[in-house]
Amino acid sequence: MAMRRNLLLQESQLLERFDRIRVWQQGDRRAVHKPLLVLLMLGRLARGESRARFDEIEDDLRRLLDQFGPASAAASRHNPFWHLRTDGLWALDGPSSIIGRPPAATPTLTEARTLTGSFAPDVLAALLKNSALIAQIAQRIVAGHFPESLQQDVLSAVGLEGTEAGADAASDRARRDPSFRPRVLLAYEYRCCVCRHDLRLDGQVVGLEAAHIRWVQAKGPDIEPNGLALCSLHHKLFDLGVFTVLPGQYMLVVSQHVTGSDEVRARLMGYHGAGIVLPQSRTSYPAAEFLAWHQGEVFKKPQREV
Repeated sequence: MAMRRNLLLQESQLLERFDRIRVWQQGDRRAVHKPLLVLLMLGRLARGESRARFDEIEDDLRRLLDQFGPASAAASRHNPFWHLRTDGLWALDGPSSIIGRPPAATPTLTEARTLTGSFAPDVLAALLKNSALIAQIAQRIVAGHFPESLQQDVLSAVGLEGTEAGADAASDRARRDPSFRPRVLLAYEYRCCVCRHDLRLDGQVVGLEAAHIRWVQAKGPDIEPNGLALCSLHHKLFDLGVFTVLPGQYMLVVSQHVTGSDEVRARLMGYHGAGIVLPQSRTSYPAAEFLAWHQGEVFKKPQREV
């Protein structure tokens, strides 16, 4: 019994250490570099790979930042490989002329490619002793940094596709106002504000969701001006930053990074430069402060010309 209590205490302490990167460290600014690096390394550890040179994982980390991070996040992709040491989770090997620098002396991208990283010895030992912690930590990180629409995509992208966003994600959902979805859907008259999707089955709305403009993870409130009624496709595209809505103009604009077939253009490009369907009441119109947050923290800039 005493051994079991000690084990639980050790696991709790380990989770607390990872929770330092679980929270948003910069106010309402997205800080996803360290979380995505940790998730990538957890996925590698689950496959039996405990160490990695930065140049071995650089492309994978860049793709993760491009897909799930703010615009231009990949330009500083080497920063978390160096700065994660300050959280007590990470250890580095490499030239002493680099390793011996003070924490604030971030290496260049070229220098970072000479470094090898792994979880700190005590962290690695705990994860290897109890592999279930890998999934638990991954769940907590995705629930703390990404909306529900993207959580499974992030886990799959790092090779943890069998991991369910479990207790922490469920707890996050429980903290939300359950009336948010029906209030937002009513405000938009039960139709997607982009494509006007309004399918019903036996009177029940199908494939229509209430999207937070400013994410819950960034303390976005459960109020109508922070909501958009979106079909499941446009909800995911909105959360990925494929398009945004301009404050004050309520105009949908698409990222220049988006390409695709004629079918894609019909589903998305045809709405570029057009106004979204607005709520019945002006009190429910999307608030400029929330749209500005999405434009700055999620949208993949630059936008296409209108």
